[in-house]
Amino acid sequence: MRGCDAIVIGAGHNGLAAAALLQRAGLSTICLESKRYAGGMASTVELFEGYKFEIAGSLQFPTSAVVSRELGLDSVPTIDLDVMSVSMRGVGDDPVVYYTDLMRLMTHLTEVHGAEAVNGMASLMAWSQAPARALGRFDAGRPPKTLDEMYACATNEFERSSITDLLFGSVTDVLDRHLPDKDKHGALRGMLAFLAVNTTYRGPATPGSAMALAFGLAVPDEDAALMKKPRGGIGALTTHLRDRFTSAGGELRLRTEVKGIRVAGGRVAGVRTEDGSTLDAPIVVSCVAPDLTLTRLVPTGAVPADVRERFSHVDHRGSYLQMHFALDGVPEFAAPYELLNDPAMQAAIGLFSTPEELQRQWEECRRGIVPADPAIAFQIPSAHDPDLAPPGKHAASAFSLWLPVETGQADHARLKAEMGQRVIDKITRLAPGFAGLITKHTTFTPRHMGTMFAAPGGDYCHGLVHPEQMGPGRPGPNGYAGQPLGIEGLFLGSAGCHGGPGITFIPGYNAAHAALADG
Repeated sequence: MRGCDAIVIGAGHNGLAAAALLQRAGLSTICLESKRYAGGMASTVELFEGYKFEIAGSLQFPTSAVVSRELGLDSVPTIDLDVMSVSMRGVGDDPVVYYTDLMRLMTHLTEVHGAEAVNGMASLMAWSQAPARALGRFDAGRPPKTLDEMYACATNEFERSSITDLLFGSVTDVLDRHLPDKDKHGALRGMLAFLAVNTTYRGPATPGSAMALAFGLAVPDEDAALMKKPRGGIGALTTHLRDRFTSAGGELRLRTEVKGIRVAGGRVAGVRTEDGSTLDAPIVVSCVAPDLTLTRLVPTGAVPADVRERFSHVDHRGSYLQMHFALDGVPEFAAPYELLNDPAMQAAIGLFSTPEELQRQWEECRRGIVPADPAIAFQIPSAHDPDLAPPGKHAASAFSLWLPVETGQADHARLKAEMGQRVIDKITRLAPGFAGLITKHTTFTPRHMGTMFAAPGGDYCHGLVHPEQMGPGRPGPNGYAGQPLGIEGLFLGSAGCHGGPGITFIPGYNAAHAALADG
């Protein structure tokens, strides 16, 4: 038995952020991680010899300036990208090239996609402003808002209606209003629909899916860092936080699984690990999913029954496929997409479906049917970051919706193989030599991600971005709004907390500051 001032459970990006902040504030902190490496789903991992891959996250989201400053994130080297991504439907239409330079992006949209696309995107961003404030995705050190507080973010009737869209509308509702031309705006509509629903288990036409669109479009109000690509992959961020934590005297213990949070007299007392050891601490920050914390780690009688019950009904139905490829060379794209042969265009390539197709595919996946033409987010990160692959070789990754997940184990293996082949086939249609370049590949499903990272249901959001699981429906460090945990010294800091998923560090930051304020 050993004592310390604080224990952080989980060494993902939120756990490392919380641990670093607590240690820098003078609290002797131990961070416990069940896996063999730190970083969680914000890791860069060598899956094949010489080939390194970003296991889940690949971009640092726009980050609150105060969070960046306190965690020293601006010191992490980044790759300067002229093009953040390229989106297309794969049907011969003109791709949407997302230049990092705003003027160049506007010129491209105007010249290639027309003034209507520029106006539509401008009106869509205006629509998203009030919902973004209501969600408080980047609110550093502030609790989730109540419904009344969410509506109070509106300054006029248009903004009130936008917040109503947020709670009850669908992605398709919003896109039809701002980008109504389903053909001319096809690539834009497909990209925005994919951006939204990959954090849900809902199709774009399903009521409530607009919540995820507003969440994806949100940016901080303050002078914040924009989307960044860390050099060395997303794991460079968590390596930075790990080093910041340990250099300040913090202790990171890998392969140490926490089996229980010890509570005595209404106050946290420490943790119990898998080998039967105990650690004492008056502060415990849990950065595993909130529902796992309350229903599996905390003793049954330590929290009120209504609190435990509320944490028992989180939707975690991840429905995706992730593939990683070791390539013998760079894929060559055929007409009419030769522009993708420019390495500047290869950071992120979206081979998207229309919102209408995505809706149909989601409905079919619920019946156990693999998409015939899956929507794919494809990346060749070694095109910009050559250290991720051996000389002359490339590391590539693909993320795709919707893998049927409401099936048995035997069906799961068959559907995984079937969908993986369809992903390869689709990329090969655009880059005819792609399949022949694959020397090794691996396929992860939500079940694999659940096993690897203790993400329930493989849900990298730790609670999907559905209206009932956001705002007052998402817990803060001390529990749900108006319904505290009732355990002194216990704080929640995972992506399932207010702030939500995406590599913004907000949940971990909020948990650390709540713990410091409580002390």
